[in-house]
Parts: sequence; structure tokens; C-alpha cells
Amino acid sequence: MSENYTIIKGPWVTEKSTLLNEYNNQVVFEVDPKANKIEIKKAVEQIFKVKVMSVRTMWVKGKPKRLGRSFGYRSKRKKAIVRLEPGHKIEFFEGV
Repeated sequence: MSENYTIIKGPWVTEKSTLLNEYNNQVVFEVDPKANKIEIKKAVEQIFKVKVMSVRTMWVKGKPKRLGRSFGYRSKRKKAIVRLEPGHKIEFFEGV
């Protein structure tokens, strides 16, 4: 069970992800970079007790940043867009 919580790091809350949740019944998560689609699907189904229709994953590049004269990049991250079956819902921030 604890392995599921290492795969799913947390929700990816942006304006676009909120619209995906409202109109397409999709939820966006930040996930472990080594996790594949099958592991992500099983983890979401077990943690939230919902049925998952499909999973899409993508890499988010790190933005360039600088501190004084030195340049660097934020670390890259992996996110997953999870489409839920009709009738299933994951509610994070209802009433906020």
C-alpha cells in the first residue's frame, strides 16, 4: 500500500488541470519519474477507489533559473493525466 503513495506524489493544480477535471473528468497528478502507465493506473484505483479509463504521461522540462551570476535549471518532473470512468470522481478542493 505504501508503494502507491510513492508513485503518486500529489495533485497538479493549475487552471488548465481544473478545467480538465470539470469538463472531461480528468485528474492531473505529479508522479514518480520511474513509474509507468500501468503502475499509475493501479495506484490511483487503489488510493482513491475509482475506475480509471486511461492514463497519459508526459515530462515537464525544468525552467532556467539564475542566482546571481550562476545559471541553472529546475529539475524536470513527470505528470500524468488520468481519465476516470463516467460516474467516478476525485474531489480535492471542493468549496475552496
